Amino acid sequence: MFAAEGRLRAPWRILLFLAATYCCGLVASTFLAPIVAWLYGVSGLRVTSDGWVIVAALLGGHIVCVRYVDNRPWSDVWLDRNAARPALLARGFLLGSLAIAIPSLLLLSVGWLRILPSVDAPLLSAGVRVTMLLLPAALYEELATRGYIFAVLRDAIGWRTALLAMSIVFGLLHLRNPGASAESVGLVILAGVFLGVVVIATRSLYAAWMAHFAWNWTMAVLLHTAVSGLPLESPDYRVVDAGPDWITGGVWGPEGGAAGGLGMLGGLAYLYARRNRRRIPES
Repeated sequence: MFAAEGRLRAPWRILLFLAATYCCGLVASTFLAPIVAWLYGVSGLRVTSDGWVIVAALLGGHIVCVRYVDNRPWSDVWLDRNAARPALLARGFLLGSLAIAIPSLLLLSVGWLRILPSVDAPLLSAGVRVTMLLLPAALYEELATRGYIFAVLRDAIGWRTALLAMSIVFGLLHLRNPGASAESVGLVILAGVFLGVVVIATRSLYAAWMAHFAWNWTMAVLLHTAVSGLPLESPDYRVVDAGPDWITGGVWGPEGGAAGGLGMLGGLAYLYARRNRRRIPES
């Protein structure tokens, strides 16, 4: 049950984290959900509070396990103050946005994605609603798959194996999304690798959150495409598939095709090149 250094072994720590997260979720659904729902109602936003409840549950699980079970610093799970530097957040946002925007623009330029008119509705209010839906969703997915559990597995089996394992879990979590296929789930696994490398390269879960959010936000708010097969509000215009599904992603959206995969590989190449540049000694 205990490792040589006196800490609980990895499986027990993960089980404790899941139990703590569940208990914190019960508390959050009782006390936080009504507050968030009221705030959304006052502001006129028709958005569910579920995302922030899940975020609170996972943060509660992190607090219990990082601070009281492991008695380790927040830097162990890449959630320390240094990891929240604005420069890191901006870098993560730009990386996530460009990784999907550039392939999508290329597909638009050759006619394999097409812009069509959509329902006449206010762009700004729809954009705010979708943003408030995507922001907590990206955070709780990062906390669940690249937070405490990832850190525990990193210590137990090494970061490469942990990265692969949690990326596979990340892909499998999207199996029930509309239009899921072997290709789309495989590309979500690649997205898990991409976001995991962002965490490792920047030592910031916040940077990965911003990269994840920017990726989804670019598709949903700027391009008005489906996000992982989920259609969202598309006022005034929408971008639709007009080419081979294997490269455009079809109903899954651009992230489900080869073009999206190339965007992620480009992001990984950038992170690798940046790491190598930082290793070159100054003359």
